[in-house]
Amino acid sequence: MKSVDLNCDMGEGFGAYRIEPELILFGLAGSELIRAGNRAGLRTASEVFADRTYQSDGALTPRSRPDALGTDEQEALHQVLSMVQEGKVCSTDGIDVAITAETICLHGDGHHAVALP
Repeated sequence: MKSVDLNCDMGEGFGAYRIEPELILFGLAGSELIRAGNRAGLRTASEVFADRTYQSDGALTPRSRPDALGTDEQEALHQVLSMVQEGKVCSTDGIDVAITAETICLHGDGHHAVALP
């Protein structure tokens, strides 16, 4: 899984930045991709998810679990505000986990996506 372990040549993978150094590398908050981009001196943006739940280690809850996708619009809004304003997200275990939120993903295929402000 790329969010945990990158098994590729990052110099080659970041080659586009030699052509356009103003590009921003978007990646899952706390991921190896973001860490590798930062080590390489690239501009990065840590992505968080409005309608996904998180584990106590900061990882997204696996989609195989029934609680992986949030369906309540108010909870999603509260989660986003907490991540952006306070730098934390409440895990499915009820533990506050530090997180960097620089861009927010909202899945457009969810039935509530349009309703979220």
